[in-house]
Amino acid sequence: MAAVNQRYARALAAVVDEQKLDAAATEEQLRNFLAALDVSHGLREVLENPSIAESQKLGLLDALAGKMGFSHTVRNFIAVLTHHGRLNSLGEILTDYTALSDDEANVAEVEVVSARELDGASRATLEAEISKLVSGRKVSASYSQDAELLGGAVVKIGSTVYDGSVRGQLRQLKQWLVTATV
Repeated sequence: MAAVNQRYARALAAVVDEQKLDAAATEEQLRNFLAALDVSHGLREVLENPSIAESQKLGLLDALAGKMGFSHTVRNFIAVLTHHGRLNSLGEILTDYTALSDDEANVAEVEVVSARELDGASRATLEAEISKLVSGRKVSASYSQDAELLGGAVVKIGSTVYDGSVRGQLRQLKQWLVTATV
């Protein structure tokens, strides 16, 4: 199913690019709709129920789009997903769309886990160093803390993990001591 989700994401990205829409605003609107689906099981049931007429679903979608401030493109995209029974894949499609729009905007999504909360200066320095690792692309980092790291940070860029934590260094030292011969 991942290939199908990627096709939907590519199609959305193509429309957003062709119509010169704001990719970040489109993503935000879809995230808001996804949050509404998660909160309102009734909304999901109506939109996914095959026994409810398409016209009623579209009426509900139009009312929701007006209330939530969706663009015409976002409203139509949700209608297409609803029509084709793909609404349950919206989260994965949105993830693929975000990756595509980040690539287009030359942005690298990065996850940083540190032992303690980093101040603004530390974040800026770390993001500058990460930018060098990703060939000068802009860095969009999400930060979290894990006291078990003891110190340092773990940076995840795509599927690559850079472990600069004290815990990781101790683990490497232990491995080296176990395998070292005297």
